[in-house]
Amino acid sequence: MSKESEFFIYLMERYAEYKKTSATEILAQWDKLCITDMIYNLYEIYHCEALENAFDDIDELVQERLKGLPTAT
Repeated sequence: MSKESEFFIYLMERYAEYKKTSATEILAQWDKLCITDMIYNLYEIYHCEALENAFDDIDELVQERLKGLPTAT
């Protein structure tokens, strides 16, 4: 397994703990919002900073994507 994959799994599991949910739920949300690959590809930035900074960045990505989703009427 690549170092990027190992870190991605670690990041996703820690983020799930931070959000008090499961990694499965987090991955499903990221996939639905089409940000999984983006987060994976940010390895170079995320792996060398505090996880809290990555969490803040991911929270912003999620909120931006959620704003763009159509609402049910």
